[in-house]
Amino acid sequence: MSTLKYVGQPLHRVDAPSKVTGQALYPGDFTMPGMLHAAVGLPQEAPARILALDTRPAEAMPGVVRVFTWRDVPRNEFGIYENDQEVLVRELVHWAGDPLALVVAETEDVARAAARRVQVRAERLPAVTDPEEAMRPDAPLVHPEKGTNLIHRIRIRRGDLQAGFAQADVVVEEEYRTHCVEHAYLQPEAGLGYIDDEGRVTVVCAAQWAHDDVRQIAHALMLPVDQVREIVPAVGGAFGGREDISLQLLVALAAFHLRRPVRLVWTREESFRGHGKRHPFILRHRWGATREGKLVAAQVELIADAGAHLSTSMVVLANACSFAVGPYVVPNVHVDGYLVHTHNAPNMAMRGFGATQVPVGYEGQMDRLAEALGMDPVDLRQRNILREGSVAITGNVMPPGCGAEATLVEAARAAGWRHAGTWQRPPRQPASAPHKRRGIGIACALKNIAYSFGFDDKAGAEVILRLDPSGAIREAEVRVGATEVGQGVLTVLTQIAADALGIRPDQVRLVTGDTARVPDGGSVSASRQTYMCGNAVLGACQEAWRRWQEVLRAETGDVEVRASYVFRALEVRRTTPFDPETGQCEPHVTYGYCTQVAEVEVDLETGLVDVLRVISVQDAGRAINPDLLRGQVGGGVHMGVGYALLEDFRQEDGRILTRNFSEYLIATSQDMPQELVSVVVEVPDPTGPYGAKGVGELPTLPTAPAILSAIHDATGVWITRLPATPERVFWALWERGVGT
Repeated sequence: MSTLKYVGQPLHRVDAPSKVTGQALYPGDFTMPGMLHAAVGLPQEAPARILALDTRPAEAMPGVVRVFTWRDVPRNEFGIYENDQEVLVRELVHWAGDPLALVVAETEDVARAAARRVQVRAERLPAVTDPEEAMRPDAPLVHPEKGTNLIHRIRIRRGDLQAGFAQADVVVEEEYRTHCVEHAYLQPEAGLGYIDDEGRVTVVCAAQWAHDDVRQIAHALMLPVDQVREIVPAVGGAFGGREDISLQLLVALAAFHLRRPVRLVWTREESFRGHGKRHPFILRHRWGATREGKLVAAQVELIADAGAHLSTSMVVLANACSFAVGPYVVPNVHVDGYLVHTHNAPNMAMRGFGATQVPVGYEGQMDRLAEALGMDPVDLRQRNILREGSVAITGNVMPPGCGAEATLVEAARAAGWRHAGTWQRPPRQPASAPHKRRGIGIACALKNIAYSFGFDDKAGAEVILRLDPSGAIREAEVRVGATEVGQGVLTVLTQIAADALGIRPDQVRLVTGDTARVPDGGSVSASRQTYMCGNAVLGACQEAWRRWQEVLRAETGDVEVRASYVFRALEVRRTTPFDPETGQCEPHVTYGYCTQVAEVEVDLETGLVDVLRVISVQDAGRAINPDLLRGQVGGGVHMGVGYALLEDFRQEDGRILTRNFSEYLIATSQDMPQELVSVVVEVPDPTGPYGAKGVGELPTLPTAPAILSAIHDATGVWITRLPATPERVFWALWERGVGT
């Protein structure tokens, strides 16, 4: 095989030409002859008990073909982790986005008008929207059949907590709160359902795990899995919001019954109302350290709001608990994690998946300890940072490729810290006006790559080598279930395949996005596609190359060589579930690490925070494509700035208050850092393709805590609740008498 020629190079995106020229088709672009249009009838009250549902006024409208209710669903249940959702509500409305009816008509306008005419008589039920209130014995039950709103509890016990605190010279204690945010992807949900030439129920839609969508659709329609197909074209953003089913089952249901194509496209308002959000967390921390700056004890309580349906919340809580004290060695730890149902919107996968919320707490604690000890925050972090061979709070030994310290050191140096026995922070820069203050903050984070806690994470790939008469490879067709949601995975896999086969990237033809044609590549989540599908493609290409060499030696005249490979993460590094009593386990396959420095300016008169500079240092293991990696950093920091300062999805008493972008603040170019510096650290993981891990989620994780740290450095005020809006910062300044 060839030496590496394309891996590590900034190859242009293979999907860029079709997207910039407008040739790429997104789900909302698909139409078919004879197509019908659908609209969803949503509840006016939530939570509520349906007493009567009258579809006759809708059915009487000219142009209406059919109105579907729960009676039309063969098996009226679905879910990505547990089947606790109904395709169409039968009796209990758990939240404002639960669909009641599906109207199918000749035109979209008629379908929408008819959906508004579905008449519902409902009994309003008491709502519980605070997770701590939901855990009380007398709280209204979100799912009465479960008998409790407390879904799951995780305990981690390591060392002797009391003895640890007895060793501590300094103890700091604080409560932090993170909030609910919207995925805000560019393209609202859209889908087309039809029956294909082989009689399969087929759905064209945006998705992050098409093969799992097929499983859920087949279950609800009571069909064999091979009678359901999903096609994923270009996707206008995802960030976790397309991992759960949204409208796939609805268009599949309509096509299944009507045997005609049915199209459903949500408005932005329907998208805001119809899909899940990022989990809000309550984070309570009590930490102790010695005067030398060694962490000796940490007691952490995490309470996560799952919302009305379970989705992937069990694993979100598991991730959060495993990262509760961050990338640090703490010998004595108690962590208690609680997952609770409320009548809020279901909370689900979103960039970082439980690892995004907890840095607000553990990095806040590190800053408090550094201040209490009179120690530089970089010094404190470096004295306690995880290294290869360190023992984490779940008892696992950190594997090769542990780049936490490398990212910390590079970030500090890039920001101007100097090391002369100890770290010395850069000189404070003058503010732009007398009523403003400037500050700098640093934050570290880590996250799992691939699925964890014993899950059999796997990805498959198939390769077909087409040979010319001389026996040389003319084209390599690579079939893989990786979904391109804008992150650049198609380009990364092309580079891996080209180097593995010793051919040019333009000789690689990727086939993706059709469950009938490609093997299951798993979900586009957990920053796993480069690691999992990259390993699958690499393995299949290596096997194809070996068979090609046999063909050349035998001079058989074969014109095609085929090979397939399934990469299973458990075969290279086994993970295990939490021990129910101690939480000790082998939690994750591999890890990514990121450190960021934020420099901000705070207006003491208004509380407005201006982010001047962010330095982001991430350990990618091996940067397959440095330009794509920098693009991920830009997007991740953008999402982190919004999370820290602006975005806030509001709900009240079961009602959605944030309905569209006019009521939801997304960071614009004016809110982004004036300077964004991206530094790549490569600490290879020997189990990754060419040493690569994953980086997609990492740049979002430390942004908010770095900004909060910088606000404190500028003003002396601790902000413990996100988002740090001007109002929240102003009142914190006022309470401390800063600037007044």
